[in-house]
Amino acid sequence: MAAYHSLALVSLSTTTLLFILCASSFSLVSALNGGFSVDLIHRDSPKSPFYNPSLTPAERLRNAFRRSINRINHFNPTASLSQQAGPNQPEATIISDNGEYLLELSIGTPPFPIKGVADTGSDLIWTQCNPCVSCYKQKDPLFEPEKSSTYKALSCSSSQCNSLNGTCSNFARETLTLESTTGRNIAFPKTLIGCGFDNKFSAGRGSASGIVGLGGGSESLITQLGSSIDGKFSHCLVPLGSETTSKLNFGSNAVVTGTGVVSTPIVQGQDPKTFYFLTLEGISVGNTRIPSSSSSAFSSGEGNIIIDSGTTLTLLPPLVYSDLEAEVDKAVGSLERVQLPGVPLNRCYKISESSSDDFNPPTITVHFSGGDLKLPPTNTFIRVSEEAVCFVFTPNVDAQNQRGLWYNRKC
Repeated sequence: MAAYHSLALVSLSTTTLLFILCASSFSLVSALNGGFSVDLIHRDSPKSPFYNPSLTPAERLRNAFRRSINRINHFNPTASLSQQAGPNQPEATIISDNGEYLLELSIGTPPFPIKGVADTGSDLIWTQCNPCVSCYKQKDPLFEPEKSSTYKALSCSSSQCNSLNGTCSNFARETLTLESTTGRNIAFPKTLIGCGFDNKFSAGRGSASGIVGLGGGSESLITQLGSSIDGKFSHCLVPLGSETTSKLNFGSNAVVTGTGVVSTPIVQGQDPKTFYFLTLEGISVGNTRIPSSSSSAFSSGEGNIIIDSGTTLTLLPPLVYSDLEAEVDKAVGSLERVQLPGVPLNRCYKISESSSDDFNPPTITVHFSGGDLKLPPTNTFIRVSEEAVCFVFTPNVDAQNQRGLWYNRKC
């Protein structure tokens, strides 16, 4: 039986996800009173090392779509290591070119600042380190372990090293420091991190220092913080360009309450435990519900869809998507369909900015186990050019991985 946790979802002007995890491998003497929050930096914001001011909004969207499609390989358990590294591999092909949000933190004593991709689809806290045999180009300096008084490499004979199935010389215990949104620095000593000295990477891309794993495995930041955050974290994602900043919340700050909140159990993976699964029971377009009998995906039992912070699109099994797009077409009505170069979305409709007030997109409701989440059009349709809007659900064409990949896109 898979372990159950709680996920709260709220469909408002922001997207908030609450994860309550049974995590206790590391704790402080007492829980942090009141909880705390840290900023999440969208990769396309001016604060990001990925930021390219020459890109147009449409080009940024196309790049985000490409990352979403490419990322599906990360969730394919049958992929070989030549295609992807495991979530605990310090020599990782899953690097900072994938993922949408960055987390600023510091490691070592004195604290050394790094920017890592915040990733619910990975476990290890991983950064590039000197002396580096092979590193991808990053904007910030590399961490130098010998300059930290609290860096302690794991022994190859240690139980922690044996459980990681990696190169033991690349793992260490180190002090990790987070800066809360109140300006208070919070240090967590003896946190397990990975130091990458020989890093494989895709097409030479990469700018961030590494990855901050928020998954369900024993090496993730969430599990290591454990009872110090009462096993709770959530993230609140705001639109790019908003005057407020996206947040990653811990402890009591992570609790989501109020009007519009529904909850659904998290079905945590068994091997690996990294990924968070939800149970999707159906989808409605307006008042029309796609019956569960239309696809085995809706009747395949617990945990038929993965929720992921690193994906912009929502990918569904082809049979589910086929029924969904047919209902969307009916609801949209007579709008002309268009195909756009570089946009891997099946349903795009011609509509000029001047006539956007006449566009009346349907309301999509996703039926999770225990709760129905009604998504406003800003969560399901996106303007990709001056002349077109697109439906942001798409089929998962990976024949070896027919689970869904859910991302409640920032509105």
